[in-house]
Amino acid sequence: MSTETTIIVADDHPIFRHGLRQFIEREPGLRVIAEAEDGRTALELIKARLPSVAVLDLDMPEMDGFAVARQVRKLNLPVRVVILTMHKDELHFNQAIDSGISGYVIKDGAAHEVINCIKTVKTGGRYFSPAVSSFLLNRSRRAAQAQTQFGLADLTPTERRILFLLAELKTSKDIAAELGISPRTVDNHRAHICSKLNLQGSHALVKFALQHKNELG
Repeated sequence: MSTETTIIVADDHPIFRHGLRQFIEREPGLRVIAEAEDGRTALELIKARLPSVAVLDLDMPEMDGFAVARQVRKLNLPVRVVILTMHKDELHFNQAIDSGISGYVIKDGAAHEVINCIKTVKTGGRYFSPAVSSFLLNRSRRAAQAQTQFGLADLTPTERRILFLLAELKTSKDIAAELGISPRTVDNHRAHICSKLNLQGSHALVKFALQHKNELG
Protein backbone atom coordinates (compact mmCIF):
# COMPACT_ATOMS: atom_id res chain seq x y z
CA MET A 1 0.00 0.00 0.00
CA SER A 2 1.34 3.44 -0.98
CA THR A 3 2.10 5.89 1.80
CA GLU A 4 2.25 8.79 -0.65
CA THR A 5 0.35 11.92 0.37
CA THR A 6 -1.60 13.37 -2.55
CA ILE A 7 -2.35 17.09 -2.60
CA ILE A 8 -4.46 19.58 -4.55
CA VAL A 9 -3.31 23.21 -4.49
CA ALA A 10 -5.72 26.07 -5.19
CA ASP A 11 -4.69 29.72 -5.50
CA ASP A 12 -5.64 32.38 -8.04
CA HIS A 13 -2.06 33.66 -8.37
CA PRO A 14 -0.25 31.37 -10.87
CA ILE A 15 3.29 32.27 -9.83
CA PHE A 16 2.57 31.61 -6.16
CA ARG A 17 0.64 28.43 -6.96
CA HIS A 18 3.38 26.95 -9.15
CA GLY A 19 6.06 27.91 -6.64
CA LEU A 20 4.10 26.27 -3.85
CA ARG A 21 3.74 23.11 -5.90
CA GLN A 22 7.47 22.92 -6.55
CA PHE A 23 8.24 23.52 -2.88
CA ILE A 24 5.83 20.81 -1.72
CA GLU A 25 7.09 18.25 -4.22
CA ARG A 26 10.67 18.62 -3.01
CA GLU A 27 9.53 16.80 0.12
CA PRO A 28 9.70 12.99 -0.24
CA GLY A 29 6.30 11.33 -0.06
CA LEU A 30 4.32 14.42 -1.07
CA ARG A 31 2.83 14.76 -4.55
CA VAL A 32 0.63 17.51 -5.98
CA ILE A 33 -1.87 15.81 -8.29
CA ALA A 34 -3.77 18.91 -9.46
CA GLU A 35 -3.93 22.70 -9.33
CA ALA A 36 -6.88 25.09 -9.44
CA GLU A 37 -7.12 28.85 -9.93
CA ASP A 38 -10.58 29.29 -8.39
CA GLY A 39 -12.68 27.70 -5.68
CA ARG A 40 -15.28 26.06 -7.90
CA THR A 41 -12.64 24.27 -9.95
CA ALA A 42 -10.89 23.27 -6.73
CA LEU A 43 -14.07 21.67 -5.39
CA GLU A 44 -14.67 19.73 -8.61
CA LEU A 45 -11.08 18.46 -8.57
CA ILE A 46 -11.36 17.49 -4.90
CA LYS A 47 -14.54 15.50 -5.58
CA ALA A 48 -13.03 13.81 -8.64
CA ARG A 49 -9.52 13.08 -7.34
CA LEU A 50 -10.06 12.74 -3.55
CA PRO A 51 -6.59 13.94 -2.50
CA SER A 52 -5.24 13.31 0.98
CA VAL A 53 -5.02 17.07 1.56
CA ALA A 54 -6.40 20.16 -0.19
CA VAL A 55 -4.36 23.35 0.31
CA LEU A 56 -6.64 26.30 -0.44
CA ASP A 57 -6.11 30.02 -0.67
CA LEU A 58 -8.85 31.84 1.21
CA ASP A 59 -9.59 34.67 -1.22
CA MET A 60 -10.35 32.96 -4.53
CA PRO A 61 -12.88 33.79 -7.27
CA GLU A 62 -16.05 31.71 -7.76
CA MET A 63 -15.88 30.19 -4.25
CA ASP A 64 -13.63 31.21 -1.39
CA GLY A 65 -11.69 28.70 0.69
CA PHE A 66 -14.34 28.66 3.42
CA ALA A 67 -17.09 27.75 0.96
CA VAL A 68 -15.01 24.93 -0.49
CA ALA A 69 -14.21 23.60 2.99
CA ARG A 70 -17.90 23.64 3.96
CA GLN A 71 -18.80 21.64 0.86
CA VAL A 72 -16.07 19.09 1.56
CA ARG A 73 -17.50 18.64 5.05
CA LYS A 74 -21.11 18.55 3.84
CA LEU A 75 -20.28 15.85 1.28
CA ASN A 76 -18.32 13.93 3.94
CA LEU A 77 -15.30 13.63 1.66
CA PRO A 78 -12.19 11.94 3.14
CA VAL A 79 -10.06 15.02 2.45
CA ARG A 80 -8.25 17.21 4.96
CA VAL A 81 -8.54 20.92 4.17
CA VAL A 82 -5.80 23.47 4.86
CA ILE A 83 -6.35 27.21 4.47
CA LEU A 84 -3.32 29.20 3.29
CA THR A 85 -3.91 32.92 3.76
CA MET A 86 -2.60 36.37 4.64
CA HIS A 87 -5.40 36.90 7.19
CA LYS A 88 -4.09 36.83 10.77
CA ASP A 89 -7.21 38.11 12.55
CA GLU A 90 -9.41 36.15 14.93
CA LEU A 91 -12.59 36.60 12.88
CA HIS A 92 -11.17 34.83 9.82
CA PHE A 93 -9.61 32.14 12.01
CA ASN A 94 -12.92 31.37 13.71
CA GLN A 95 -14.70 31.29 10.36
CA ALA A 96 -12.11 28.79 9.16
CA ILE A 97 -12.63 26.53 12.17
CA ASP A 98 -16.40 26.75 11.70
CA SER A 99 -15.91 25.64 8.09
CA GLY A 100 -14.33 22.37 9.21
CA ILE A 101 -10.71 22.97 8.23
CA SER A 102 -7.80 20.98 9.67
CA GLY A 103 -5.03 23.53 9.15
CA TYR A 104 -4.58 27.30 8.97
CA VAL A 105 -1.24 28.59 7.68
CA ILE A 106 -0.20 32.22 7.29
CA LYS A 107 1.43 32.91 3.91
CA ASP A 108 4.17 35.14 5.26
CA GLY A 109 5.22 32.58 7.87
CA ALA A 110 8.14 30.16 7.59
CA ALA A 111 8.01 28.11 4.40
CA HIS A 112 8.42 24.81 6.25
CA GLU A 113 5.10 25.45 8.00
CA VAL A 114 3.23 24.31 4.91
CA ILE A 115 5.07 20.98 4.91
CA ASN A 116 4.61 20.52 8.65
CA CYS A 117 0.92 21.31 8.31
CA ILE A 118 0.35 18.83 5.48
CA LYS A 119 2.12 16.05 7.37
CA THR A 120 0.22 16.82 10.57
CA VAL A 121 -3.28 16.93 9.09
CA LYS A 122 -2.62 13.86 6.93
CA THR A 123 -2.26 11.78 10.10
CA GLY A 124 -5.45 13.18 11.62
CA GLY A 125 -4.02 16.11 13.57
CA ARG A 126 -4.61 19.83 13.26
CA TYR A 127 -2.04 22.54 12.58
CA PHE A 128 -2.28 26.29 13.11
CA SER A 129 0.44 28.87 12.48
CA PRO A 130 1.96 30.30 15.68
CA ALA A 131 0.60 33.72 14.68
CA VAL A 132 -2.97 32.51 15.23
CA SER A 133 -2.55 29.70 17.75
CA SER A 134 -3.65 31.93 20.64
CA PHE A 135 -7.05 32.31 18.98
CA LEU A 136 -7.68 28.60 19.52
CA LEU A 137 -7.11 29.06 23.25
CA ASN A 138 -9.50 32.02 23.27
CA ARG A 139 -12.08 29.90 21.50
CA SER A 140 -11.69 27.06 24.00
CA ARG A 141 -12.08 29.46 26.92
CA ARG A 142 -15.27 30.95 25.49
CA ALA A 143 -16.65 27.49 24.81
CA ALA A 144 -15.94 26.34 28.37
CA GLN A 145 -17.63 29.44 29.76
CA ALA A 146 -20.65 28.96 27.52
CA GLN A 147 -21.04 25.35 28.64
CA THR A 148 -22.02 26.48 32.12
CA GLN A 149 -23.21 30.05 31.63
CA PHE A 150 -25.64 29.38 28.78
CA GLY A 151 -26.57 25.73 29.33
CA LEU A 152 -24.73 24.22 26.37
CA ALA A 153 -23.41 21.44 28.60
CA ASP A 154 -26.97 20.12 28.86
CA LEU A 155 -27.24 19.52 25.11
CA THR A 156 -26.57 16.18 23.45
CA PRO A 157 -23.99 15.98 20.61
CA THR A 158 -26.85 15.83 18.08
CA GLU A 159 -28.54 18.87 19.61
CA ARG A 160 -25.26 20.80 19.53
CA ARG A 161 -24.77 19.86 15.88
CA ILE A 162 -28.29 21.00 15.00
CA LEU A 163 -27.74 24.28 16.85
CA PHE A 164 -24.49 24.81 14.91
CA LEU A 165 -26.24 24.14 11.60
CA LEU A 166 -28.98 26.60 12.56
CA ALA A 167 -26.21 29.15 13.07
CA GLU A 168 -25.28 28.50 9.44
CA LEU A 169 -28.89 29.41 8.58
CA LYS A 170 -29.82 25.89 7.52
CA THR A 171 -33.51 24.95 7.42
CA SER A 172 -34.91 21.86 9.15
CA LYS A 173 -35.04 20.19 5.74
CA ASP A 174 -31.37 21.01 5.08
CA ILE A 175 -30.35 19.74 8.51
CA ALA A 176 -32.36 16.55 8.08
CA ALA A 177 -30.61 15.81 4.79
CA GLU A 178 -27.17 16.46 6.29
CA LEU A 179 -27.76 14.32 9.39
CA GLY A 180 -29.73 11.57 7.67
CA ILE A 181 -32.87 12.03 9.78
CA SER A 182 -36.39 13.28 9.07
CA PRO A 183 -37.38 16.97 9.20
CA ARG A 184 -39.89 16.07 11.90
CA THR A 185 -37.09 14.61 14.04
CA VAL A 186 -35.11 17.82 13.54
CA ASP A 187 -38.12 19.86 14.68
CA ASN A 188 -38.42 17.66 17.77
CA HIS A 189 -34.75 18.26 18.55
CA ARG A 190 -35.28 22.00 18.09
CA ALA A 191 -38.14 21.92 20.58
CA HIS A 192 -35.99 20.04 23.10
CA ILE A 193 -33.16 22.55 22.66
CA CYS A 194 -35.55 25.46 23.26
CA SER A 195 -36.80 23.75 26.41
CA LYS A 196 -33.29 23.12 27.76
CA LEU A 197 -32.11 26.65 27.01
CA ASN A 198 -35.35 28.38 28.06
CA LEU A 199 -35.86 29.87 24.62
CA GLN A 200 -39.25 30.81 23.20
CA GLY A 201 -39.75 30.01 19.52
CA SER A 202 -37.65 29.55 16.40
CA HIS A 203 -36.53 33.18 16.16
CA ALA A 204 -35.01 33.08 19.65
CA LEU A 205 -33.37 29.73 18.89
CA VAL A 206 -31.71 30.95 15.69
CA LYS A 207 -30.61 34.17 17.40
CA PHE A 208 -29.01 32.15 20.21
CA ALA A 209 -27.30 29.86 17.69
CA LEU A 210 -25.82 32.83 15.82
CA GLN A 211 -24.59 34.43 19.05
CA HIS A 212 -22.85 31.24 20.22
CA LYS A 213 -21.70 29.69 16.95
CA ASN A 214 -18.03 29.84 17.92
CA GLU A 215 -18.73 27.86 21.10
CA LEU A 216 -20.50 25.11 19.16
CA GLY A 217 -17.82 24.31 16.57
